[in-house]
Amino acid sequence: MNQQIFTFSLYIFLKYTVIAGIPFLVFYHLIKGRFSSRKIQQDFPTNKDYRREIGYSILSSAILAATGIIALASPITKFTQVYHNVSEHSLGYGIISLVLMVMIHDTYFYWMHRAIHHPAIFKRVHLIHHKSTNPSPWAAQSWHPLEAILEAGVIWLFVFLFPVHPLLVSLYLLFSLAHNVNGHLGYFIIPEGKVDHWMFSWLNGSARHNAHHHYFKGNYGLYFTFWDRLMGTQRTC
Repeated sequence: MNQQIFTFSLYIFLKYTVIAGIPFLVFYHLIKGRFSSRKIQQDFPTNKDYRREIGYSILSSAILAATGIIALASPITKFTQVYHNVSEHSLGYGIISLVLMVMIHDTYFYWMHRAIHHPAIFKRVHLIHHKSTNPSPWAAQSWHPLEAILEAGVIWLFVFLFPVHPLLVSLYLLFSLAHNVNGHLGYFIIPEGKVDHWMFSWLNGSARHNAHHHYFKGNYGLYFTFWDRLMGTQRTC
C-alpha cells in the first residue's frame, strides 16, 4: 500500500507539474510582457510564494493519492459502487457519470469552501491557500493537509453515490485540475469586459476566482456561479 501511495503521489504531482507548469512557463516567463494588459493583478507573486505553493502541493498530491487508492483500489472498494469491467456500463452511462461528477463536485465544493471560510476554521485550514492573495498556477493545489483531505473528500461521494469506473474518476480529476489551474492563472482568459456577458456569466473562471483570493469573500463556487447567485455570495470581478 505504501508503495502504491508513493507511486500514485508521484504520478499526481507530475500531472500537476505539467498542467500547472506549462501555463506558468508561458504566462509568467515566455510571454510575460505581451499579455500584460490581461494580467488581473499587475504585480507578480514572489519566488517565496512559488516555493510555498509548490511545497504544499507536494503534500496535497500525497493526500489525493492516498484517498484515490483507498477509495478505488483497496479492500474498502468492495463496499462502494466502483466497477472495473468497462462492459458493465455503456459509453453513454460513462458520459452521464462524468456530468454527475461535475455537478456533485460543484455543489460539494461551494459548501465545503464556504464552511472553511468560517472564522473558527479559516486560520487552521484555509489560510495557507489564501496566502496566495495574487495566485499563480502553482496555487491550484496549495492546500493545508486538512484542506487537502476535505478537497479529496468528493471522491468518497463519487464512489458511494453511483457506479463509477476508476478510469473515469482519473479523467474527471484531470479535467478538474486543469480548471483549477485556470482559476489560479492570474490572467483574464475571457476578456475583462466580457466576464459578465450572458454567455460567460455562469462560468467561474480566472477573473472570479482571482477576486476571491484578493478580497477573501464571495465567489465560493468551483465551475459555475449558480450557488453564489442563489446564496447571494457572488461578487463582481
